[in-house]
Amino acid sequence: MTSPVADTPQTPGLALRSVDPQDLRDAVTTAFPATVEQLKELVAIPGIAWPSFDPAQLDRSAEAVAGLVRAAGLDDVRILRCAKEDGTPGGPAVVARREAAPGKPTILLYAHHDVQPPGDPALWESEPFTAVERGGRLYGRGAADDKAGVMAHLGAYAAVTQVLGEDFGVGVTFFFEGEEEAGSPTFRLFLEAHRDLLAADVIVVADSSNWKVGVPALTTSLRGLVDGTVEVRVLEHAVHSGMFGGPVLDAPTCLARLIASFHDETGAVAIKGLVGRDDAQVDMAEEDFRRDASVLDGVQLAGTGSISSRLWTKPALSIIGIDAPAVDVASNTLIPSARAKFSLRLAPGQDPDAAMEAVRQHVAENAPFGATVVFTPGEAGEPFSTDTSSAAAGTAMWALGEAWGVPAVETGIGGSIPFIADLLQVYPAAQILVTGVEDPDSRAHSANESLHLDDFRKAIVAEALMLAKLNETGLG
Repeated sequence: MTSPVADTPQTPGLALRSVDPQDLRDAVTTAFPATVEQLKELVAIPGIAWPSFDPAQLDRSAEAVAGLVRAAGLDDVRILRCAKEDGTPGGPAVVARREAAPGKPTILLYAHHDVQPPGDPALWESEPFTAVERGGRLYGRGAADDKAGVMAHLGAYAAVTQVLGEDFGVGVTFFFEGEEEAGSPTFRLFLEAHRDLLAADVIVVADSSNWKVGVPALTTSLRGLVDGTVEVRVLEHAVHSGMFGGPVLDAPTCLARLIASFHDETGAVAIKGLVGRDDAQVDMAEEDFRRDASVLDGVQLAGTGSISSRLWTKPALSIIGIDAPAVDVASNTLIPSARAKFSLRLAPGQDPDAAMEAVRQHVAENAPFGATVVFTPGEAGEPFSTDTSSAAAGTAMWALGEAWGVPAVETGIGGSIPFIADLLQVYPAAQILVTGVEDPDSRAHSANESLHLDDFRKAIVAEALMLAKLNETGLG
């Protein structure tokens, strides 16, 4: 088992000459109680970009974030949005820009202020939109994902401008999206509409996770995503299960057989043509994964290879919804059709279109008992892999190690951030860094979402150090 701390050296040869790092730490620490209170105020606003929720709350969230950006010293703060393809308005994004001094780089700091719905309130130990501190963590919807990312950017900017004053010449653009949890439906249109306003040399996306509490990470890869639905039809209409059952299998049974074909006997994805490799540089103990994922005792882990590779560099297919009669209203009939939605995470290097076609081919070749199978493709998102040799990546690794006091690790993330592909296409010369404030127990999207407060403070320190270093050395 690889030790992520002992085996990962810090980036050599980096140090701040023009400013004492302790001054930045002190500035962040002094302001930290106020930063946490501001985060609590943001958590109290249920800004959800889904069409079934009140859009006024999303507007409230944008206005509150815009107010915090103005308080940080930026004058030109805008709330912008683009229309969706159907003409309805997209989520409100907060954008503000400070121009770079001659010879200095421009850094785009991205996070999103919208949040996931709270889900079943009975599963929460406290009110989801009332931030509560317990055991060194802050609980509440958006406390980690991603209002903490918003506050990390603002806290770092406040610290570095306070310490460096007029000597800070780096250009900074804040871009706080308002529809990420709804799939960023207008993101590409937004980039195209505001290409010059958002142009940057380095883009920092603060929407990921650290390795564990006490060990920071730079996310160097993300899986891509394709999804869609598979419908199985066996009858023109429902018929009596006693009168006709036996010669024909019902649609849910046929659908179950088709779903079972997606994985082999080890639980690995069995769809031909998908990219996957077992080359993660660090690994986690099985007991840690089982605890973080809340795996029940006796349940065997699926797939082969290291756990980290199974999470980061191999495909993973899940069935995330099934349309069939609910048990409580089921009658004794053979069901004529049943439908399932699949979600397929893609390894870095996988073309999403090729992956979608691979699923289509698999479904066609594995239709059980000659059932009619209708495949409907859904969304598709590119995987991401960063250039770890870039100047920005080296600076980020150094800053993370300095802030935490232990070497940072390079990790993948099993999740997807499809809009990063849009950033790469619109700004191909930009160096993209994916950072975050979460840890394996943050439970983003789930009940009892939380933020480790001391790691949050260190994340702010790390970004302040990175901004100060880029101010000193640029990207040379």
